Amino acid sequence: MMAYRFSETHPMHPLRLELTARLCADLGLFERANLTLVAPPVATDEQLAAVHDPDYIAAVHEVSATPEIPNESRGLGTEDNPAYAGIHEASARLAGGSLVAAEAILEERSLHVVNFGGGMHHAAAGKASGFCIYNDAALAIQRLLDGGVKRVLYIDVDAHHGDGTESIFWNDPRVMTISIHETGMSLFPGTGFANEIGGPGAEGTAVNIAVPPRTSDAAWLRAFHAVVPQLTAAFAPEVIVSQHGCDGHRDDDLSNLRLSVDAQRQSALDIAELARTHCDGRWISTGGGGYNTHSVVPRAWSHLVAVASGKPVPLATPVPAPWRAYVHERYGIWPPETMGDDAELWWRSWEVGYDPADPVDRTIMATRKEIFPFFGLDPWFD
Repeated sequence: MMAYRFSETHPMHPLRLELTARLCADLGLFERANLTLVAPPVATDEQLAAVHDPDYIAAVHEVSATPEIPNESRGLGTEDNPAYAGIHEASARLAGGSLVAAEAILEERSLHVVNFGGGMHHAAAGKASGFCIYNDAALAIQRLLDGGVKRVLYIDVDAHHGDGTESIFWNDPRVMTISIHETGMSLFPGTGFANEIGGPGAEGTAVNIAVPPRTSDAAWLRAFHAVVPQLTAAFAPEVIVSQHGCDGHRDDDLSNLRLSVDAQRQSALDIAELARTHCDGRWISTGGGGYNTHSVVPRAWSHLVAVASGKPVPLATPVPAPWRAYVHERYGIWPPETMGDDAELWWRSWEVGYDPADPVDRTIMATRKEIFPFFGLDPWFD
C-alpha cells in the first residue's frame, strides 16, 4: 500500500500508513486474538468497473504506463493527482482492500473491517480528484449491494465533502450518504450543501452537514448527533461503511476545522454503536484525508482500529516510547506523549434547543429541513 505515492512532497504521503501500522503494532493491537491482518489484493478491471467507467480505467492504465503523458480531462497528471509509473496498480490495491472488507462482511467472516489505506472519497465514476484515483468505499458499497444487501449507509467524517461517493450513488435509493464536512464556501471541493439531497427517486438519501470554518469539538459533535443517529434509525441500514479522514484536526493544514483526536475517536465510537444498534454490528471503516503525518494520523487511525476490534484505547494511554523514539530518530519530530489531546468533549444536545444566532445550529437546521421530512421526521424535534 506504500506504493500509493504521488511524490515525496505531496500531502498524501504513504508515510501516514507506515506510522499508523507501526503504532498499531506497538500498542499491541495486531496481537489481539479477534484481529486478523489480511493482505489487500489488486482489484481487477472488472471489479473496478462496478462503479468506474471502463474508459476511465483504461485512461488510468495509460497514464500508469506513460506518466509523462497526462490526461488532465480525467484528472490524471494534475497538481492534485500527479501521474507516476504504477499508479493504476497502487490505486487498485487500495480498492482491493475495501473489496476484501465487503467480501468478509458478506461471507460473515467478520463484523468489523478496517482499511485505513482506503477512503478515496473524491474519485468519481469517470474522473480522479482530490488525491483519489479509484473510490474504494464506493466499490465496497456496490459489492455489498450486489451481494444482496438491501440498504447501505455511508458516513463520511472527513473535513472535505465526500463528493465522489455521493455522486456515484446519487440516484440509488438503496444507499444513503451522510457527509459532515467544512462548508464548500471555504474548502475543496466546493460542494456538499444542505440542498444537495439526491437524484429523482432517491431524494433524501444524500445528506450534507456543511459546518463553518473553525468548528471545534463540541459544535461538531452536536451537529453529528443532531442528524446522523436519527437518519440512521429511519433509513435502517444493513451495513455501515464509514470514511474517517482525520484532516479536520486543529493541527492539520488542509482544513480550517478545530477538532481533536479525542473527538475523532468519539466519532468512531459513535459509528460503532450505530452499527451495533442497527446493523447487528456490520461495519466497514476506511481512512481518508489526514496530513499531519507524525502527530495526528497515526493516533486517530490506531484509535479506529482499537474501536473496531472491540476494546478502545483510553485517551490517557501513553504513546509507546519505541514509536516516539522511531519518529524522532527518523524524522526529527517528537510526537505527542499520550493517545489523546486532553480535550473537553461535552456537547450541547439538540434537545436543549435551537439557537438561530449560532452558525452551526443554522447548518444543522438547514440539513434537517431538507432531509428529515422524507423520513417522516420533524426537522425541529426528534
